[in-house]
Amino acid sequence: MKILHLDSGHEMRGGQWQALRLHRGLIQRGHESLLLARAKSPLLTAARSANLPCGVLRSSHVARLSRGFDAVHAHDARSHTIGAFFARAPLVVSRRVAFPLRDSALSRWKYGRARVFLAVSRHVAVQLSNAGVEDKRIAVVYDGVPVPSQAAHGNAILAPRTQDPRKGMALARQAARLAGVEIELSANLEADLARARALVYLTHSEGLGSGILLGMAYGVTVIASRVGGIPELIDDGVNGILVPNEPAVVATALSRIDPAFGQAARAKVMERFTEERMIEATLNAYKQVLTHD
Repeated sequence: MKILHLDSGHEMRGGQWQALRLHRGLIQRGHESLLLARAKSPLLTAARSANLPCGVLRSSHVARLSRGFDAVHAHDARSHTIGAFFARAPLVVSRRVAFPLRDSALSRWKYGRARVFLAVSRHVAVQLSNAGVEDKRIAVVYDGVPVPSQAAHGNAILAPRTQDPRKGMALARQAARLAGVEIELSANLEADLARARALVYLTHSEGLGSGILLGMAYGVTVIASRVGGIPELIDDGVNGILVPNEPAVVATALSRIDPAFGQAARAKVMERFTEERMIEATLNAYKQVLTHD
C-alpha cells in the first residue's frame, strides 16, 4: 500500500505526533509512505531526523505526487483543503477537533471530497454525522501512544504548556494556588512524565486528548476536563479524575491523587490505545477505502 500524508501544522502537537507515528509504523510494516509537512516545521524536522521519507508540503507537490499513491491522508484542516483541491488519489481525512463543522457551500464541497473521515473519538464521529457526513464515511480511530517499559516514579504535578486560549493552562495554575501545591508547566510531556505523579489536563474543547493518553501510559493520575471525547478515555474515580472547568473543583481533585488511578490508566492504554492498535485501525480504514474504490 502507498500512502501520501499531508500535515500543515506549525507546532508539534497531538496530531503531528500521531502522523509521525503512523508514518513510521506503515514503513515498518512494509508499506510505502511519504510525509509532506510545512517547511521548517517541527514535524518535518522530526521526520528528517528519523530518516523517514518526507518533503515540503506544497499544492504543486500534492498534485504531482499523489497520482502515484493509493490514498492521500490529510492530518489537519489546512491539509484537508489542499487535498480536496489537489489530491489525485482517494482522500482520507483525520478529524481531531471537537467543534462543529462550518455550514457553507465551500465547506460542504470540501467535506464531500473525502472518501472517509478518521474520527479521533466517538464524540467527533457524532459531530460529523450530525453535520450530514454519511456514517459509512466515518471510522473511529483512537490515538495510540508508546507505552514506556516502566511507570513514572516522581512527585511532579504537570500541566501542558500552551498558548492555545482554548486550553486550560491558566485554570490549572489557579487551581494549584488554591490547593497550595506546585504545578509545573511542561512543553514536552513525553520527556517530563517519567518524573511525575499527576497530569492536570484542562481544556474547553477536546476531540480526545493524546496528552492524556501519554499520562495514562506513564501510570500517573490524570485530572482532566469532562468535555468532548475525554470521557471515552477516563472513567472517573477508576482510572483518573474528571472535573468541570471550575478552579475550586480542580483544587479539590488535586487532593485525590492516587497511584491506583494511574495503574488502572496504564492498563487501559495497554489494552486499547497503543501505537500498534492505532496503526492497524488506520490500515483497516485504508483497505475499506481502496476496496470500494
